[in-house]
Amino acid sequence: MAGVTRPLRLLVVDDDALVRAGLSMMLDGIHGITVVGEAADGDQVPAAVDAHAPDVVLMDLRMPRVDGVTATRRLRSRPHPPEVIVLTTFDADENILDALRAGASGFLLKDTPPPRIVEAVRQVAAGEPILSPRITRRLMDRAVFQADAYQRARTALAALSPREHAVALAVARGRTNAEIAAELFMSVATVKAHVSHILTKLGLDNRTQIALLTHDAGLT
Repeated sequence: MAGVTRPLRLLVVDDDALVRAGLSMMLDGIHGITVVGEAADGDQVPAAVDAHAPDVVLMDLRMPRVDGVTATRRLRSRPHPPEVIVLTTFDADENILDALRAGASGFLLKDTPPPRIVEAVRQVAAGEPILSPRITRRLMDRAVFQADAYQRARTALAALSPREHAVALAVARGRTNAEIAAELFMSVATVKAHVSHILTKLGLDNRTQIALLTHDAGLT
């Protein structure tokens, strides 16, 4: 959704009514963001997305009927899905990694200051994930190593050209497009094209999943 200039449309999903109300009050109308709707559980997300067409969904991880991981996976399997930022109380939540694999563009703690949430919403709407390298490494280190996951990741990455492979590794290290361009001596437009090709070839949704795949392959 890069290049969006109209107000960004935000859907807030949380089973706690006070959290939903607080996020909506804080974010609606601030810096070009409009809260277009709320949902109280993951099973309400498809209908809410159909009704409100959000650009970004703030998705609680722990909900009683359909959790945030399942809701994210279902949402990302639809045509032209919105970006998803998962919300959690603890940065060590074991479900975060599952949500990222399901297609979430990143996560935020529920006590994140409003300006950072605004920045995160705008960032993922522009196609950039929101993960600090420290937290990303912690989450990746929690993943259980599996030989079949390693082999699948290696096989998938083998489909990339040498240049695409280099870009994928740079993405996995958290580099921005501008930083990758400088490191690999190419234009930012070329980097964007490579990232797009990588996502298409590997059947991935976002840069976070590129990072997870390279980790599974033992490359980061």
